[in-house]
Amino acid sequence: MKKRILILGAGAIGSYLGGSLALDGHEVTFLEREKDISSLQKQGIIMEVGGIRSTVSSADYISSLDQAQNREFDLIILAVKTYHLDRLLPGLIHLQDNLPPLLCLQNGVESERRLASALGANMIIPGTVTSAVDCPAKGNIIVRKMRGMGIAGSHPMARDLVQIFLEAGIHCKYYSNPESMKWSKLVTNLLGNASSAILNLTSAQIYSNPALYQIELEQVREALNVMQNQGINVVNLPGVPVKILAGLIKYLPYWLSKPLLARMIGEGRGKKMPSFHIDLYSGRGQSEVNQLNGAVVRAGKKSHTPTPVNSFLTDTLLALIKGDIPLETYSQGTEEFLSHFSSITMEIQPD
Repeated sequence: MKKRILILGAGAIGSYLGGSLALDGHEVTFLEREKDISSLQKQGIIMEVGGIRSTVSSADYISSLDQAQNREFDLIILAVKTYHLDRLLPGLIHLQDNLPPLLCLQNGVESERRLASALGANMIIPGTVTSAVDCPAKGNIIVRKMRGMGIAGSHPMARDLVQIFLEAGIHCKYYSNPESMKWSKLVTNLLGNASSAILNLTSAQIYSNPALYQIELEQVREALNVMQNQGINVVNLPGVPVKILAGLIKYLPYWLSKPLLARMIGEGRGKKMPSFHIDLYSGRGQSEVNQLNGAVVRAGKKSHTPTPVNSFLTDTLLALIKGDIPLETYSQGTEEFLSHFSSITMEIQPD
């Protein structure tokens, strides 16, 4: 049976999933900014998946959650950056008596808890997307790496959604443990992200520098230690062998892990700059660093696990975003960055 689906956000992930579902016959409505709706209605959503271009013209659009008040939906998909949750949450709370289940695809490990606290745990279905999707222009998406997505938890609709996405051509896997799924995705999001934004360097440039590469290793090792101390297991995600990735980082010596990880991260990102870099240099004044590296720090405090590297990266990038530190301070200035890092954390040398 086809579903009536409201997707919060017509960005890369929202457009990809919504477009795929619409092409499979589902009734899809997007919540999007008023200024973008006219062009979306006119051109539709243009998708390039596996080299095949499709145009989705059947979708509907609304510019506020109030417009959804008198409509009936079977599912809401939350597909916006984590820093937009504060803006959306009041509207969701206002409509909570009439809301259907909500599939949360946001990065990090805290959004589901916030949503469950506000709307009820029985309303939230944790999810994650591992496919690499570009959005060069509003309404235009290109799937660079078709990996898939995960859906987790005990909600009665969770397993049905796996089948729905499979039928829409999206590889989807069910996970019984939401925390394992979400934390494993967080680990993959950390690599080549914060340091790339701070230093204005590509992931390849970060990985070619021994001292910077060691910082990359240490931030993930901290996250893995936090997971271990909370009793959370690492799991493989669709198209992403996270267990192997974690093993390389945690156990292999520097000289052996470096070429393997550099290749994995390079192939995963392609020529695209990491999301933290894109957000910082777009002038949006927002970043998911607080929901990723910052989440590691907060969980580390609760589990009494030291996280100095994630703390440094979080504080530094947030200061750059706020303008407390000028962008040019560390831009391609590796030595100054490493000096500052060593002075307020600890000196990290290659294994």
